[in-house]
Amino acid sequence: MTTNNQKFLTISQTLEEIIIGQSSIIEQLLLALLSGGHVIIEGVPGTGKTLLVKALSNLIQADFKRIQLTPDILPSDILGTNIFDFNTRNFTLKEGPIFTEILLADEINRTPPKTQSALLEAMEEQQVTLDGQTMALPSLFWVIATQNSLEFEGTYPLPEAQLDRFVFKLLIDYPERSAEKQMLIQAKTGFRGKSTDLKKLQPIATIEDILNARQEVQNVEVKDNIVNYLLDLVEKTRQHPDIALGASPRAAVVWLQTSKAKAWFLGRNYVTPDDIKSIAIPLLRHRLMLNPEAELEGLKPQEVIESMLKQVPVPR
Repeated sequence: MTTNNQKFLTISQTLEEIIIGQSSIIEQLLLALLSGGHVIIEGVPGTGKTLLVKALSNLIQADFKRIQLTPDILPSDILGTNIFDFNTRNFTLKEGPIFTEILLADEINRTPPKTQSALLEAMEEQQVTLDGQTMALPSLFWVIATQNSLEFEGTYPLPEAQLDRFVFKLLIDYPERSAEKQMLIQAKTGFRGKSTDLKKLQPIATIEDILNARQEVQNVEVKDNIVNYLLDLVEKTRQHPDIALGASPRAAVVWLQTSKAKAWFLGRNYVTPDDIKSIAIPLLRHRLMLNPEAELEGLKPQEVIESMLKQVPVPR
């Protein structure tokens, strides 16, 4: 187990003390960070989505910005714009909030497709083009988007091609009773999850630690039979009778990368079939499109993924 590995375990444990009852969500968020993949989080208001991201940015000493996306937000509100300075007679770039290390895009499905596309282009290319000038974004540039699972009116659902750019779709549900009781006990002692509380957190890792950890993840070994198993699963999504749109080649690549991150996170330098299976649901649930007949029967992507995992033989 490396020093960076231990730091990530400590980050996970610290976040679990702040966001109680969401250990699997925290782990999957850290796996996305390790593999350099963006995340979309869906859940009802008040379940700690923003608090989780703010706390994580404090623990890794990363620059953090948040955009509250609304129907009237323009691409320039995110990317920035060139402003003419009458004193110098030159244009000066006023950077938008996208020039940061961790960007929280709140309620991404409430902003129009034109603005969504501007954000997602930056996610894919890790750069911004304004008035013909291309500017690189920070090396860590990481987007976490949120959306409310209950709001449908006045929303612009992300199309499949754009959803595919998110490595995971995480669903935050209400915590169990015991976890919620622990939250109330914390609140009774004065913790409210506000900025003043989060500033008391001691940084655990730096940006350099994150980038070094990503390099260590790349060195995790993947045997040929594991690669074949992953390919069998990907092909199964494209041949399954209940699925109209299966996993893309991009999905296969990020599945491999996040499986390596999972193995590294657990202190191993090799990937097992369990690593691949454990992240299948958050990685595929937003990428698979079910047939109309399957939807009419009330099937959910998660159920189809679970049945698929049982059907594909697991290598020894």
